[in-house]
This record gives sequence, C-alpha cells and structure tokens, in this order.
Amino acid sequence: MLKAQYSSRGPVPQDVIEAVSEETPKPGSGQVLLEVLAAPINPSDVLTLTGDYGILPELPAVGGNEGVGRVAETGEGVSGLDHGQTVLLPVGSGTWSTHVLAEAKELVPLPNDADPKQLSMMTINPPTALLMLQEFVDLKEGDWVIQNAANSGVGGYLIRLAAQKGLHTVNVVRRESAVAGVAAQGGDVTLVDGPDLHKRVKEATGGADIRLGIDAVGGDATDHLANCLTAGSPVVNYGMMSGQPCQMSPANVVFRDISLRGFWLSRWFSQAGRDQQMAIYSEVTRQIASGALKAPIAAEYDVSDIKQAVAAAASAERDGKILVVPQH
Repeated sequence: MLKAQYSSRGPVPQDVIEAVSEETPKPGSGQVLLEVLAAPINPSDVLTLTGDYGILPELPAVGGNEGVGRVAETGEGVSGLDHGQTVLLPVGSGTWSTHVLAEAKELVPLPNDADPKQLSMMTINPPTALLMLQEFVDLKEGDWVIQNAANSGVGGYLIRLAAQKGLHTVNVVRRESAVAGVAAQGGDVTLVDGPDLHKRVKEATGGADIRLGIDAVGGDATDHLANCLTAGSPVVNYGMMSGQPCQMSPANVVFRDISLRGFWLSRWFSQAGRDQQMAIYSEVTRQIASGALKAPIAAEYDVSDIKQAVAAAASAERDGKILVVPQH
C-alpha cells in the first residue's frame, strides 16, 4: 500500500509530505480493511501541513481527514458489512492512502450506487454550509445572504442549499476569472471583492436587507462583508484564506451593531447530540446521492503524486476540489 506521510510541518505544504510504501495490513478482530476510493484535499488539510490549523496530529502522520472507501477484507467478529460495500471513512483516519484499517463500529455504510467522488467530500464542507445557514440567523424564504470565497467547496454547497430554502445569495470572489464558474452554480449575484463592494451589492440587490454574512477570507474582506449587512446582523467567519486576522471597523461594530461570530465544525460536533449529528449527515447523504448537491472537481491525483496534488490544492488559481483517487 501507499500512504501520504509527513514527519514535519513547514510553510510550503507539498515539501513536507511524500508517498511512502509499506505492507498492506491485515484486519484484526472487529476491524475492516478498506480500499480508499477518493479523498479530498481541503484548506484545513493544507493548514495542518503548515502547522496553522486548530488541531494538529502527532508526527509522523498520514494526510487526509475525510473520504470514502469500500470493504476489501473483514476481521473476525465483523458482521453487517459485505465485501465491496461503500463506507464513509472515519474522520482523521489518514485518508490520503490506498488503504485504511478501521474499526468496524466506526464505519457508516453509504449507497453503493452513488458517485464515490462526490460522497468523499460530504464530511466537512456540506455540513459546514448547511449549519452556517441555520445556526446564526432565523432566515426566511426570500431573505438575502452574502458570502466570500464563493468559489470554494463550502461556497458552492452554500449556493445550492440556500436556493433550496428559497434564499438569495450574493457571492463574492477574489478574482475575475472565478466569476463565471460561480455564476454557473446558480447564485443570484456574483461580484469581485473590493473596498466598494457594499455600493455594488446595493445596486445589484436593489438595496435589499442582507441579514447574514459568511466569511472564509479574513483581513479587509471581513469588513467588506460587514459593510453590506443590515444593522444588527452577524458576520460568521470559518476560515482565513488571506492569512490575515479578521478586521471590522468601529463604525460597523459600534454604530451598526455588526457582530463577528466564528464557526468550526469540530466544535459543533463536540457539542451536538448524536441525533443532531445523524440528522445532518442523513440529509447530506440523501442530497448527494440524488445529485441535488454536487461539487466541481478540478483534478484527480494518485497517492504517488501527492506532492503535485497538495501544490494544486494550495494554489488559488483553480476552480473545484482536488481529489486523491488511488489507483487500485
């Protein structure tokens, strides 16, 4: 088997990771050997390699936090999982690998007839988009939401989920070349970020009230969103693609009562009950299996090409997710 392993962290993420060969393990009692079908490279994965994420695994570690696999071999005492069954890989199990050894009790069966590449992206981004739309503001049909990094994985899911709820979206990107791809996903308005964003948003929406801002960029971009919001509304931050701390002017904080909130899926899951967690994943699985939720894929790489894959994922000049798709 091949696995993408790193023993150090550094500012250039592709420099610290490499494909390592080892003997494919045999499943023990209660364990299952899985062939990995697909695993995405998320911004949080890149930040883990650089050492800038909120939780860092002990070194050495295998990259990849989510993905899907199929049952290749079962150990003694395992029942209810047939050979070839598609399953959701346990979060944080080192999914950039040809094989993963997992405890059977940790595996969630998935529809065998659904696209495994789309299913591989379901653990983090779709729940993040869905929860940010429902946890902070009681949005009603016809309300407006504004987000930046709209060409990201979360951004694409948010456009589709908002439309299902009858919400309108203003979708902000950082480069002109990303506009067409975002507009094709069905958002109401797509604009390039800038200091005059609030003026262009007002013109494009007819001066509509915007009750929720969703920020993945940080820096000045946070205040650009705040300028667009109705007084008393929150900006919800879930990332820092700019590498800069969130900035909001006193005029927005003091005079307009714009608040800054944070969202981290790991924290939500640590506080949510089992029923809440399963309800979220059941909804996401259903929508992906039906084709209602679908994310663009920019490129696919074998585990042996992990350095190129990470470099591509760290680049801003792409539209769609980078996937690790092992060649079995």
